[in-house]
Amino acid sequence: MILVTGASRGLGEAVCTRLIERGERVIGLARSTNGLSFEGIECDVSDYASVKNAARTVKKFGEPVTAMVNAAGVASMNMAVTTDESTVQRLIQTNLVGTIYCCQLFAPILLRQRQGSFINFSTIAVALALKGESVYAASKAGVEAFSRTFAREVADFNVRVNCIAPGPIRTDLLRGITDTQIEKITSQQVIQRQFQKDDVCDLVELLIDEKASSLSGQTLNVGGV
Repeated sequence: MILVTGASRGLGEAVCTRLIERGERVIGLARSTNGLSFEGIECDVSDYASVKNAARTVKKFGEPVTAMVNAAGVASMNMAVTTDESTVQRLIQTNLVGTIYCCQLFAPILLRQRQGSFINFSTIAVALALKGESVYAASKAGVEAFSRTFAREVADFNVRVNCIAPGPIRTDLLRGITDTQIEKITSQQVIQRQFQKDDVCDLVELLIDEKASSLSGQTLNVGGV
């Protein structure tokens, strides 16, 4: 069984679809499960009680958890000085705190079974220090720092923790971003092209697989930096 947050849209939904196609049982976690074409549990990752209830529900299934993919996230492309207080709080609470809650509260399931993998989503905006994304990048830089340390904390239990940091991929998060702006970002990558949802799904499959058993505490930047 594989758990995926942010399952109702964007990369989370794409990951769910890919994993189901390869025969996995996937449980999608989302604030609303209305309209999901696969199994789902309502869960707001920014709310501790909601994540705790979701973890209890999963535990009752009594089925091993192969991996948890933390794809839930929000974005806001603003200069720091023009980002209002509520947006700052929303970015940090959802992207960073939400990821911590999910790792913290679902970890006991993986630790007891002494195997499994966490895959947390960051952004290439961290490594590239993209202008106009300072608060968003800060929330995701926290995810990367947390993941590196958390990987050491769970390593003795044969549990791995890695991050995937996508570049600009056309999802709801990029609503309003022009092709010119996207090209400006991709020009800073090692591989200077825009990647697709499938490219991210490929990396998720890799990190879940035992062939990646030597990887933990790493961040894979899509496109390279």
